Amino acid sequence: MTCFEAHIDNFAVDFLRSKLFHITSFETANTLLNDICGINQFFNTDEELIDLKQKLQETESESAILDRRAYGDFQTNQELANRVVKYIAEKEAKPQFVLEPTCGKGSFVIASLQQFKNLIKLVGIEVYLPYVWETKFKILSFYLQNEAISKPAIEILHANIFSFSFQQLATQTKDWQTLVIGNPPWVTNAELGAMDSKNLPKKSNFKKHNGIDAITGKGNFDIGEYISLLLLNAFHKHNGQFAFLIKNTVVKNLLYEQKSNSFHIEGIEKLNIDSKKEFEVSVDACLFLCQLNQNPAFICQEMDLYNLQKLNTFGWYKDKFVYSIADYKAASEIDGISQFVWRQGIKHDCTKIMEMERCNGHYINKLKQEVKLEKDLIYGLLKSSDLKNKEQTSYRKITIVTQKKIGQDTQYIQRNFPLTYAYLKENKAHFDKRKSIIYKGKPPFSIFGVGDYSFAPYKVAISGMYKTTHFTLVLPDDDKPIMLDDTCYFIGFEDLVNARIAHFLLNSPFVQQFLKSIIFSDSKRAITKQVLMRIDFQKLYNLFSFNEVRFSLENIEEGEWKKFERLMGTELSSQQMTLF
Repeated sequence: MTCFEAHIDNFAVDFLRSKLFHITSFETANTLLNDICGINQFFNTDEELIDLKQKLQETESESAILDRRAYGDFQTNQELANRVVKYIAEKEAKPQFVLEPTCGKGSFVIASLQQFKNLIKLVGIEVYLPYVWETKFKILSFYLQNEAISKPAIEILHANIFSFSFQQLATQTKDWQTLVIGNPPWVTNAELGAMDSKNLPKKSNFKKHNGIDAITGKGNFDIGEYISLLLLNAFHKHNGQFAFLIKNTVVKNLLYEQKSNSFHIEGIEKLNIDSKKEFEVSVDACLFLCQLNQNPAFICQEMDLYNLQKLNTFGWYKDKFVYSIADYKAASEIDGISQFVWRQGIKHDCTKIMEMERCNGHYINKLKQEVKLEKDLIYGLLKSSDLKNKEQTSYRKITIVTQKKIGQDTQYIQRNFPLTYAYLKENKAHFDKRKSIIYKGKPPFSIFGVGDYSFAPYKVAISGMYKTTHFTLVLPDDDKPIMLDDTCYFIGFEDLVNARIAHFLLNSPFVQQFLKSIIFSDSKRAITKQVLMRIDFQKLYNLFSFNEVRFSLENIEEGEWKKFERLMGTELSSQQMTLF
């Protein structure tokens, strides 16, 4: 049956009906239940006791159990919890204190009570009250069926972990073998904020991103990562283990930040799970496991949780953060700083108005409106899905480019291009709905990710949305440069020969193996500017002689090949130093 919107099985129902019938004081009920199942403070008030007794007299509760998956709430099934705890036990873990900071329906609590015989104290924390009750009912039922198993002091607390004093709890338990275990929410702070959730950490740029990074999305973070850092900070000097089910991207971030955090953890493991099977959701996730109170380690062994097959070793190697240490050892010679600044394409956040298709000399926007515009501000546009070929000279979409640099006054459009201005003004409401702060205080119809580099006639581009590491040479259309959207990254050239040489170098086996070694393919965006800026063109160029490339680069003379080397020096001095 359900009670307080929580499931309660027949063992617990029968016991509570028979034992609580004549009890009127919640303190008396708590003493009884503590003797049976070890839970301190089963009830907090007489009203809770009365409500439960009334519910137990009903045949079935009328309350519906809500689906909370939108909140990143993917409850761990008991079989998976048992598998995880058994694996931890096989590493000779003998915890005296277990903490489950987001205990949900109690699967890890039950698995720990069943597996670990040396427990002195177990604390579970949960913000969603029906889960607090369900965990308590499960513990009661467990001990009713397993009377011989020793009972630690158990506290199942209804609390918000973002305001909970973990440092105080860590001080109280510092001399005990510790296991911090759990499955924190698989959701970002922005997603919870959009749902008007109150269960959020205090607003802060906790990763200390600067300027535009904080504004344009890097200030958004995974709640599981925040909780992991919170708990590691409090307990990393305890003897014991830390075990969380979290998204793969969170593990990557934890390893990356370990360089600066230097938590006292080692034996770091990432054990991949089948999220579709376990949670009915398509998310790349794993068990993150490490030993506490050890010398700080900076590498992680990746395995499969089900067969324990070793798959990969990643993390920090020779002061570089890499996905595959084995591949990196073979390709690290080109790791450095790119002599060319990689740029992201144009961002406008107004697709319905700014992106169109050509039709009989007119343009059709996303609203299916036929539009007449001057051609001057119209440019071909490529998206990530268009970057599949070796070369690209055609395009499906066109876009309006209202500025040549960020912040440029757009009044000139009214003076010089009346058709375009009338169209933009008619649709000004769509621009005003753009939520990003980057447009605040900017001229009307502003765009972002635009500069002199956008108008380079020749570009070498790569998709930021797909896992492929193929680079495409983008050529102008009728002497007019083709633009890329903000899902793409590119470097631009004024000269076709230089663009062809860069294109050849980037598609070489050296770069392909190097990218394989540093790219985390399960990231939301595997290809990033940070990744591409690590390709040192000078080191890459030095791996080739002209005689080796002359047949691949047809019609390119040795003098042009050497001219590219001089260009790299020019680019480094004029552009690169302004980036860092």
